[in-house]
Amino acid sequence: MRRKARQATKAENRPRFWGRHAVAAALANPERDIARIWVTREAAPDFDLPSDVPTSFADAADLGRLVPKDAPHQGIVAEVERLDDILLADVLDQAEDGRPLLILDQVTDPHNVGAILRSAAAFDALALVTQDRHAPPESGALAKAASGALETVPWVRVVNLARALDDIAAAGFWRIGLAGEAEMSLAEALGPARVALVLGAEGEGMRHNTAQHCDALARLPIGARMESLNVSNAAAIALYAAVTSGGTRGG
Repeated sequence: MRRKARQATKAENRPRFWGRHAVAAALANPERDIARIWVTREAAPDFDLPSDVPTSFADAADLGRLVPKDAPHQGIVAEVERLDDILLADVLDQAEDGRPLLILDQVTDPHNVGAILRSAAAFDALALVTQDRHAPPESGALAKAASGALETVPWVRVVNLARALDDIAAAGFWRIGLAGEAEMSLAEALGPARVALVLGAEGEGMRHNTAQHCDALARLPIGARMESLNVSNAAAIALYAAVTSGGTRGG
């Protein structure tokens, strides 16, 4: 899959990943450039550390000073370059029936986006699409929450989300926006072989213009005692429903 190359990042601006899953996945990703690694001698044998990457042995306390306070580094920290951009056109060219596409409208919390990437990997989603200006950058917190999925799920950042939704529709996707006030349930909205699930930020939900670029609005069947779900939980439920619906109705 083609990537649009990013410029190299200054060292002080490079993200640092921590934790076994996040770092091991970064090391295994041929598209990821690793700038430097810090590791404890106890943890080092558990990783395939590249010989061409500067590696320093450190104790756990030293690693703790390289990451946010109380971050569970699990004995290893890696300074990395951000992944190059993926083009939406290339993702759509590789679209397959039964693999949902996930679109986030101004979801900015890195823990939520990381958890959503993890669910996307679990349910074999085609890709994650976000608006570049209203999505979190790659970071250690996001990579930790993604538990390796940041390296395996294509993440497309677009300038104009409405235009991207038009392109997604042109590729044969039925665009379902999740909205608590919708009359239709998600089960009723599902059916097409190609589904794009659109989720908005917590609190504000989808923007009006984004909703207008959906083919259907649907709600999750949650009880009256809870007004809404965390966006990452909603994404996981919607992905599960999409991949198990088995429908073939066209949009």
